[in-house]
Amino acid sequence: MSWELDRRPVSSADEDLRAALQAAKLPIDDLDEDGRSFFRFTDRNATVGYGGLEHYGSCALLRSLVVLPQQRRHGYGEAITRQLLTQAARGGANTVYLLTDSATSFFERFGFAKVDRATAPAAILQTRQAASLCPASAALLAKIVQG
Repeated sequence: MSWELDRRPVSSADEDLRAALQAAKLPIDDLDEDGRSFFRFTDRNATVGYGGLEHYGSCALLRSLVVLPQQRRHGYGEAITRQLLTQAARGGANTVYLLTDSATSFFERFGFAKVDRATAPAAILQTRQAASLCPASAALLAKIVQG
């Protein structure tokens, strides 16, 4: 996808963000904790999805990426992912991590690769996502990014 979606910061308390995450069965229990940035992505003023990042020095955790059901299969997930990776790199991250139990093949298309949790930075492993919110069976993926 070659176009840029409009990306606007959104509060972790935003009802539409929370509803979209809940509908996609993504965790919302830690949205209000410090260090999280969430974004609403729109195309021609229509919301197409949401995504978020947690920065931990030279690494970041990509999280809460969801495309609204009626907007799926139009390439928006790809556009959102690319923008979040760019945002993470601009924020000083050189590696982006994520946890997923259902979208491994999607993220592998962007160069993410499975990593052993034992090799991940403590900052990532200590996030609520890694420590308790995502099931132990969730794959931990990583991608090196450049700013």
